[in-house]
Amino acid sequence: MIALTLLTQADCAWCDRAKKLLEEVDAEITEVSLDTDEGRALAARHRLLFAPGLLHDDRLIAYGRLSARALRRELDRIRQP
Repeated sequence: MIALTLLTQADCAWCDRAKKLLEEVDAEITEVSLDTDEGRALAARHRLLFAPGLLHDDRLIAYGRLSARALRRELDRIRQP
């Protein structure tokens, strides 16, 4: 199973959409709010411009309005040995 970290903020429609998309993915999702010290540190380290941000293995793989198609494509790449 793939471990992903979702960086979110309150009252973010794109964050809500990302959560719904990720419900359909076979992955372990950890949600981290950008209002926390951990969230701010991750956003700064990955130069996240705006929420949501999606991380895998401490690498930013997507941010902003997530596309279901692009997300599936990226997850397929990650699953490749």
